[in-house]
Amino acid sequence: MSAIADSTDGPNETVKVLFALYPGYDTLDVAGPLEVLNRARHDPKDPATKAFECQFVGPSAAMTSTHGLTIKADMDYEDAHDEIADFDVIIVPGGDGVHDVLKNKSEPLELLKKFVDIQEKNPAKERTVLAVCTGSLLLAQQGLLEGLAATTHPDYYTRLETICQDAATRDLSMRTDVMEERYVVNNARFDLGENPDENPYIIRKRPEGANMTHARRKSIARKGSNAWRESRRRESIARRASMPLGGMRIITTGGVTAGLDASLYLVGSLVSHESALEVARVMQYTWIKGVTVDAIDV
Repeated sequence: MSAIADSTDGPNETVKVLFALYPGYDTLDVAGPLEVLNRARHDPKDPATKAFECQFVGPSAAMTSTHGLTIKADMDYEDAHDEIADFDVIIVPGGDGVHDVLKNKSEPLELLKKFVDIQEKNPAKERTVLAVCTGSLLLAQQGLLEGLAATTHPDYYTRLETICQDAATRDLSMRTDVMEERYVVNNARFDLGENPDENPYIIRKRPEGANMTHARRKSIARKGSNAWRESRRRESIARRASMPLGGMRIITTGGVTAGLDASLYLVGSLVSHESALEVARVMQYTWIKGVTVDAIDV
């Protein structure tokens, strides 16, 4: 069980998630995480302990994916800007429409920036941005990946690197390390555990004898699941404030199905590892682990 569920300090809290849609989003980039999060329970044996509440924001009343799936928006972006501080997680899908968003500098670009600004000003709340597939390009455009590690669909590694380099030059900031991974988590927190090699969030180590000049950045994973509620302890807030983006957890993924893996990670980190395993079991899905970069205990 997670420390959230084990806590006696009030009932389990529901994690509020906002899917940031735009015309031409990818269907599975939304449907995959939605399936995972809606199945997650604080107590896997109790259907009443739903862990996540998901809503949709879009520039119009209904948003259509690249494949013709239409989703009704719960709010427009103007309302989302007013209510964004109430949300714990923003999920940004990829899709063909990403290119128009970048070209037109349209939403959800400004909403993402505002979400991070709120975190930097007040790190008392634990917040997460999850960008699926080419959704990471939108984070890169806003400079949200500067000094961090990230991934995207393999066909877009070069595009991601280019956008990140341009953003770093524009903002006089640090470069982004683009990694070839299933998903990459920045600003994670949780107890490392007595044996890191047994961590459920697998550590990807550099191959023995690899040419270190071109080797991937070494990453370190942290074991879940510590209490989401306990992340608000005074010492946790102080440490989070010292992290990039005020401790905002930034997750980027590879291609569309990698969004399932990252969503299971999110369940494991905000609810419990047991809950994530139960969701994967029910979905008959084999969870492929990614990496956690520069995590610290908070």
